[in-house]
Amino acid sequence: MQNLNQLFFKSSTSQSADVFAIHGGLVSLFKRSGSNQWQCRFKLPNGQWHSTSTYQADLELSKQSAVAIYERSMTKIAQELSLKSKTFKQLAVEELESLTTVAKEGKGKSVYRDYSFVINKYFIPFFGAYQLTQITTQLVQEFESWRDSQMGRHPMASTKRTHSAAYNRIVERARNQALIPKDLSIPLLDIQGAPGEARPAFSESEIATLLAFMPNWEQTGHRGRTRSIRRLCRSYVEFLLFTGVRTGTETMPLRWKHLQWHYIGSQRYLKIWVSGKTGPRYLIAKHAVIETLNRLIAFQGLPFEDLAQLLESGYNRKIFVMEDGTQPYSLNGTFERLLKECNLLKDVAGRNRSLYSLRHTYATFALAEGVDIHTLARQMGTSTLMIERHYSKLTPMMAAAKLA
Repeated sequence: MQNLNQLFFKSSTSQSADVFAIHGGLVSLFKRSGSNQWQCRFKLPNGQWHSTSTYQADLELSKQSAVAIYERSMTKIAQELSLKSKTFKQLAVEELESLTTVAKEGKGKSVYRDYSFVINKYFIPFFGAYQLTQITTQLVQEFESWRDSQMGRHPMASTKRTHSAAYNRIVERARNQALIPKDLSIPLLDIQGAPGEARPAFSESEIATLLAFMPNWEQTGHRGRTRSIRRLCRSYVEFLLFTGVRTGTETMPLRWKHLQWHYIGSQRYLKIWVSGKTGPRYLIAKHAVIETLNRLIAFQGLPFEDLAQLLESGYNRKIFVMEDGTQPYSLNGTFERLLKECNLLKDVAGRNRSLYSLRHTYATFALAEGVDIHTLARQMGTSTLMIERHYSKLTPMMAAAKLA
């Protein structure tokens, strides 16, 4: 192999002392007006010229950089790759824009909203800085462990399939742009998981037990911080039970300004704006939540007599915070300890309940009260198909008096 220095020579045909032909005449070095960095230029196999900066001001260093750029470029072309590279985040943002455009045109599938949520919530935060060629099997396994910790559970098979489909769309986008070879194998996400099943909820008597247990429970604790987080947890539990919102993603970002009064004649209802997995929506809370929120206002020491006065002010602060305004990362552990203390952690089938069980309890109670699935689906920000899938077995039993 020729010594690298032997590949550099000053062009005898250069019309300017600031232009050099190197690498056997295949690459030219030059400077743009007003720049102290050397540029390199060479012809591609298709006859087009390619120019880029060497990012070097020193001539000898720029020669070495230019040769390296040329060799990398020729290797990419031989592998049918684009000379440009994109990070996973860049590709993901392009995919999000595509999904948004299709949705606006009314051509998108309902699952596209799930794809957008997954890309924003999981893929960009974890894979964002990587290029697809840097994703290894080990990295995918690390992502799946990280995702489990973020979700607080192992995703079901249906959830994994949705995540995998969104991930594959980004990989396919890279192939279509010739950023990776069409035959290059990119590690894929695992789609194996437990089949979906009815999630554990609470019965009416169990909810009565839970609500009666919490007032004394929130006053106990060895430290002031423990008592404070228990007081917050009680309000959080009641809020989930009285609204049916998703824990975490929809509840933790809520601010007081997202609450408004809604009037129908002389009757007043509490309307709440939430934004989560399926986009923004308004829901109507049960009247009982007003007492919960008034108690939370007093706990946080806010300068308002009650919820009505607070809503008039347009107060812009997160709802579920401690007295000092800080927000716990999660209340899952506190809720689990609460259920253990009142002997409600497991349902009759031996499954552990979680904060998400309160959402399913809300749906179960609503159906028992005669709320139709279309109204319930809009209230809970889900599809009628999802309501039917999870609760269709319950509705005939709930309507036994009408059916018998």
